[in-house]
Amino acid sequence: MTETVTQAPASAQHDIDVRVLDDYLRRNVEGYKGPLTVKPLTGGQSNPTFLLSAGNARYVLRKRPVGDLLPSAHAVDREHRVMTALRDTDVPVPQTLCLCEDPAVLGTAFYVMAHVEGRVLWDARLPGFDVRERAAMYDEMNRVIAALHLVEPAAVGLSDYGRGGGYMTRQITRWSKQYLASETQPLEAMHSLIEWLPRHAPSESGTSIVHGDFRLDNLIFHPTEPRVIAVLDWELSTLGDPLVDFAYAMLAWHMRPQDFRGIAGEDIDALGIPSADAYKRRYCARVGRATIPEDAWQFYIVYNLFRLAAIFQGIAKRAQDGTAASPDARETGQRAQATAELAWRRARWVAVN
Repeated sequence: MTETVTQAPASAQHDIDVRVLDDYLRRNVEGYKGPLTVKPLTGGQSNPTFLLSAGNARYVLRKRPVGDLLPSAHAVDREHRVMTALRDTDVPVPQTLCLCEDPAVLGTAFYVMAHVEGRVLWDARLPGFDVRERAAMYDEMNRVIAALHLVEPAAVGLSDYGRGGGYMTRQITRWSKQYLASETQPLEAMHSLIEWLPRHAPSESGTSIVHGDFRLDNLIFHPTEPRVIAVLDWELSTLGDPLVDFAYAMLAWHMRPQDFRGIAGEDIDALGIPSADAYKRRYCARVGRATIPEDAWQFYIVYNLFRLAAIFQGIAKRAQDGTAASPDARETGQRAQATAELAWRRARWVAVN
């Protein structure tokens, strides 16, 4: 009996040569059997992502987009490496199956991982859940990011996953350059922040593996339990300051739902969601930290809003260039200005308090 391969509709920008991929997987993924079907997955804004169905198995493929890309962006090789390294730790990650860095196969580098069946949640208010479930899910997110920051990089072969020291300086420089390289129209608030941030950066609190984009919709929860079974989208991971990473994970408390999946202005007590202070205390207890200096914390929030605005601007640029991975990229990219202005208002508030 001859096996067939089929392909679901995809944009011309992200078409997959299914026959070539089928041949590659037969040679490089243990236990792989066709027929193969490829379906684009929506949601991610950076690396095109596809659901692969082959026989009774399902996989997920992530690849670099085509076209001119910003330096150090879309690092699927780093995603593959860090998830592979973390597979035997307390940080839940999908099982990685293969990495292909040869652009002759699918046009750009890609990796394949096992599909994880569960729930991806987009609204930080967690509609449809009761108070107890919300509290448990927020505590689970707190547990997972604390577990990540407790992993010793050398113990999992990641001692060279980032440069030691100077993390904050490098990050400010990197995202300033990324923003300027993707600027479609000048944003005054971003230019003000580019000047402000280097002059107010606090001393580093330490070094750990950092995710770089840890938020609700980059997690897969168990189908029925308030338990994270996979952390996704490791493209921005590196070695860096864990408090900077944790502050990014807490941006939801500082942004409204209409800003970007936040909970600011919501009655979080009624929802069963912990206050920002309670969430920080729980994290500190888990990682063995007495407290977080308030002045440093306020800087981390400003910086992470700035970085998020730079990310939105990169999405806007890819939407303009026609290389965006998501169909809602243009709408998402339009959030850059509002997020930058929020960051600059907060920076000015920090300066007088």
